[in-house]
Amino acid sequence: MPQPIIRLADVGLALESRAGVVDILKGITLDVARGQSLAIVGPSGSGKTSLLMILAGLERATRGDVHVAGRDFNALDEDAMALARGEDIGIVFQSFHLIPTMTALENVALPLEFAGVAGARAQARALLSDVGLLARIDHFPAQLSGGEQQRVALARALVPKPKLLLADEPTGNLDGKTGRQVVELLFGLKQKSGATLVLVTHDERLAQQCERTIRMEDGRIVADNVTVVAA
Repeated sequence: MPQPIIRLADVGLALESRAGVVDILKGITLDVARGQSLAIVGPSGSGKTSLLMILAGLERATRGDVHVAGRDFNALDEDAMALARGEDIGIVFQSFHLIPTMTALENVALPLEFAGVAGARAQARALLSDVGLLARIDHFPAQLSGGEQQRVALARALVPKPKLLLADEPTGNLDGKTGRQVVELLFGLKQKSGATLVLVTHDERLAQQCERTIRMEDGRIVADNVTVVAA
């Protein structure tokens, strides 16, 4: 049986605040199979985004074991963690985080150029074609609509061919129609690439498109359900 791409055991996250130490995550234990799509839902402040940040290596667990894509995150220094993100993890945020002085093509090619990959621009161009933006590759973010910017961000996340794609409210800044188009694109590209998808969302309809949903409350997983898709 293949090892899960995500394996968390009794993971906790405690952060300092003016009122003292606050427990953000409390005893999270979770395995996620390779290729699975997983939605994380729950009220604001339940720990959804904090859990995603730990999976991305952008936040360090204060206790417990974190294994992602065959790596022990607890054993990695910052340089090794950055390398892991570059090789194995793609991240899509609610805010697009595009570099405003770079064109769509330059934004998408950037992760490959940082990694010294040959043919970075050709690969970026191909992925921008996949997301329907071939005619917009020389445009800067300010010249693109919100939906177009999110498609650029999605292409940038997928261009290194990550094993794990993490998305934090990827339709949160988009109108309903544009959001649905981005979701269709997200799942289509996930299917094409074979990546594992972990998605934080407040949208129950979006969560239902995933194969599995976990619900969080007060820093804990309180439900873990496999989605039943109607025939």
